Amino acid sequence: MAEREPSAHQFMDLTVPEYAYMFGFLQADGHLAKGAGQKGRLTVEINARDVELLREFQRLTPYNTSITERTRSTNFAETHHSATWTLCSLEARTKLNQLGLPYGRKSQKITPPRVEFSRRDYLRGVIDADGSVGYTGKGWPFVSLTTASTAIGAYLCHYAKKVTGAERIIKRNARDGIYNVLYTMETAQALGAHLYYPGCLSLERKQAAADSLASWSRPAEMRVAYTKRRWNEREDRILLEHNNPTSAAEALGRTIQSCSLRLWRLRSGRVPMPASDK
Repeated sequence: MAEREPSAHQFMDLTVPEYAYMFGFLQADGHLAKGAGQKGRLTVEINARDVELLREFQRLTPYNTSITERTRSTNFAETHHSATWTLCSLEARTKLNQLGLPYGRKSQKITPPRVEFSRRDYLRGVIDADGSVGYTGKGWPFVSLTTASTAIGAYLCHYAKKVTGAERIIKRNARDGIYNVLYTMETAQALGAHLYYPGCLSLERKQAAADSLASWSRPAEMRVAYTKRRWNEREDRILLEHNNPTSAAEALGRTIQSCSLRLWRLRSGRVPMPASDK
């Protein structure tokens, strides 16, 4: 079957995986600027090695766009070869703005779309733009996201918990106010495989990195990380009945330290007392 060309009617329909991905990437790495009157432009500048992704954006966009390349000096390298995709259409810019791509500085303003959207494709776009996939210096698989947006960081944590069961609580770095959300080992393998599925639109190098995560196996001598076990009201009642961390630990199958800390929190009012078991 011949591939159907994108139309203005379906442009940025976020239930379509490619548009959901594209919108996530644009939110994280695009710049929407206003000009005089109704003029303006959307630009995305990335490393020239990833120019194929911009060509895909061009194919998905039923408006006139351009791709240009340039070489310049930066603080990080003597020469940096980049490619820039530019879209000027007012109709297209209005659509993107309405979906949640702000004009001007946006890093802290962006939020997940408030319309129906393909979630894993959207998050893959965000991670391709502002995240990393690969192996740590210790050789552990990882998937990470760096973002200034509370809403984006929290949404990744919420979504990844559903996929992997791993819980993350985001906290800004004191130095730069940025969130760094990190998943490693088996959690990274599961998340990477879910987000970077076969045939999806993505940066080719990150797709290859995500595919490589599957080859990692936990060394036999490396124990599985401790998973936090939440307290429930039944356990709280048993703990209070014992009123002794040592005997309660044996009854509950918990550590003495855990029982001691929980007992202190209950007595001090840091956590609510359990309801009466009647």
